[in-house]
Amino acid sequence: MQTEELKAIVVSALENLKADDICVLDVKDKTSVTNYMVIASGTSNRHVRSMAENLVVDVKSHGCKPLGVEGGDPSDWVLVDLGEVVVHVMLPAARAFYDLESFWRDGPDESSAVEQ
Repeated sequence: MQTEELKAIVVSALENLKADDICVLDVKDKTSVTNYMVIASGTSNRHVRSMAENLVVDVKSHGCKPLGVEGGDPSDWVLVDLGEVVVHVMLPAARAFYDLESFWRDGPDESSAVEQ
């Protein structure tokens, strides 16, 4: 499966699961770990867990096997590692505290470090 197709499946699944404030970050030039980070908020611990579980079922139905899932019951943050796309499903308070959007937008550009 192509990265762009996987990203679209993830975003669509999160929208269908009523995720709030979905953010897609292109981190290809910042890390070699993944190409995209998708961050979304849930309304409760149960909603966060349910979105992550249903996301895994949805991507599996498209032939993609997750590399791992971290977090769980009860958790304010669940990470779903799909390889080229890493998904963070969080409660708004955890999302504000860790501020992953700012971290990855403002982080160092890995490609410029390699060129030196």
